[in-house]
Amino acid sequence: SNCPVTNQPDWASLQLSYIGPKINHESLLRYIISYRNHQGFHENCIEGMLVQITQQCKPVLLEIQGFFLPRGGIDINPYRSLNVK
Repeated sequence: SNCPVTNQPDWASLQLSYIGPKINHESLLRYIISYRNHQGFHENCIEGMLVQITQQCKPVLLEIQGFFLPRGGIDINPYRSLNVK
């Protein structure tokens, strides 16, 4: 994603855990890659992914964590989860 203040890129690795209806992996990868052009803070990006994947796929369990490269010496690794059980 890109920082909405400086417009500099924020790089991250994602970890997703998913239980639910079958997902098209190619579509999911395209969706995640689309965040390369997204303006948003780290936490908002992870929250947005959780909300949109939940709406689209109706999972029973979804966990998303972003491991963003430090900016200004600060690690920001937001985590969001949904458990419908």
